[in-house]
Amino acid sequence: MFFSHISIAEKYNYLNERFTCAYRWLAETDLKSLTEGTYKLMGDDVYAMVQEYTTSPWAERRFETHDKYFDIQYMVTGNEMFGVCKRDGLKETERKDANDVVFYDDPDLFGEVLLKEGDFIVVAPEDAHKPRCAAGQPAPVKKVVIKVKA
Repeated sequence: MFFSHISIAEKYNYLNERFTCAYRWLAETDLKSLTEGTYKLMGDDVYAMVQEYTTSPWAERRFETHDKYFDIQYMVTGNEMFGVCKRDGLKETERKDANDVVFYDDPDLFGEVLLKEGDFIVVAPEDAHKPRCAAGQPAPVKKVVIKVKA
């Protein structure tokens, strides 16, 4: 897991040109004007999903992982609590291979990160995360999730 602000993202091009492409797109694109949908950045290797939704109470969300992709989750507008922990030892509850997602029961120990406008978090396949959680009361957000092939 990696948490930072977009203004220093280029400092962390720690894998390859796929991350550079994703960070550049986030920094140079007018994200507030984009409509919901999927945007191909490097074919199936790097693509962005623009999402608008209302955050949910913590108990209504689940921890999840992805086998094939890293997630770069970037807050365009709004705030969101984001749970994080290691995947190892979690109790799997559901697997959707077609969507590259595995869901888990909440672990006993985990961390939380408050994502504010302009913040992003990178989640690796070995990390579990619990997105879309309300920071206080449920509220509307706009977020971009960039999928980067592992």
